[in-house]
Amino acid sequence: MTESESSIRWIVLLVKLPSDPSRHRVAVWRELRKVGALSLGQGVWAAPDVPVFAAGIARALELTEGAGGEAISLHASGVSAGDTARFEAMFTAAREDDWSEFVADCGKYEAELDKEIRTAKFTLAELEEEEQSLERLRRWHRDVKARDVFGAPSAAEAARRLQHCTERFADYTERVFAALHAPDPSAEGAL
Repeated sequence: MTESESSIRWIVLLVKLPSDPSRHRVAVWRELRKVGALSLGQGVWAAPDVPVFAAGIARALELTEGAGGEAISLHASGVSAGDTARFEAMFTAAREDDWSEFVADCGKYEAELDKEIRTAKFTLAELEEEEQSLERLRRWHRDVKARDVFGAPSAAEAARRLQHCTERFADYTERVFAALHAPDPSAEGAL
């Protein structure tokens, strides 16, 4: 653990919302999950006190207030080095889960490209769909990387997998253009 990591403070949120309607609890929960906050228990969330989390936490606080709930924000740090290390490990484990899910989706993306190549589905519409899927993976990678404050072990593998997906998409793009630019054998006798 570096000196800068050990000095990171945490924002701890204590959120209390009315039980009905449930949509308010769900909205706050979604916002905090989206930003990457760590759920410590019912209505208790934590995130490193770094800028990448500020907007999401502010939004969750606004949602809480708008729903007639209450929120308390606290700054915290570990009492001992062991406490700090355990908290960081909990947070990093959550990022590991994010990276594992991301890597699995990269596998699904590559399987989809394999299927399109196997069936020779080389159309502009399919190319556009695969490009949108790759852009979704890129956004997802960017978002997880931004909140991976302590550097989860799987981050490097996730970056390699995204690079491989990008290379596979480039290959698929070349195949689509080759198919689109190939002479139509049925048109040869039409002249």
